[in-house]
Amino acid sequence: MTQTVALAADHGGVELKALLVKDLVAAGLSAVDLGTNSADSVDYPDYADRLAAALKDGRAARGILICGTGIGISIAANRHKHIRAALCHDETTARLCREHNDANVLVLGARVIGPEVARACLNVFLSTKFGGGRHIARVAKLG
Repeated sequence: MTQTVALAADHGGVELKALLVKDLVAAGLSAVDLGTNSADSVDYPDYADRLAAALKDGRAARGILICGTGIGISIAANRHKHIRAALCHDETTARLCREHNDANVLVLGARVIGPEVARACLNVFLSTKFGGGRHIARVAKLG
């Protein structure tokens, strides 16, 4: 079964999102692009909400959100009880957000990391399983 990943970004992350969509498709995954698709200014909470809806209604199993720093869009996404969005800056944070927090949304800051780091984070995020064990009770307290 092909894993479906939803992606959304504000104007600050539109170029990085387009790159990651291509990478996902090249890897044989299904990508649901929820916008935005231009450099025109938009509000990041709207795109976090779009992605949260896609995960809630089953259109995607995991998500990727991108804005300039990743901070605003991760705050907006984590307002939703079913979302565990983790802002990652490197492969270590991408691995640990999956192992320890069972994060279902990877958040990236297009203005603070480069495309190769973003690609590495995405690969680790998608290939790392939740560690379970002592982390199960902690994750359950998140919502």
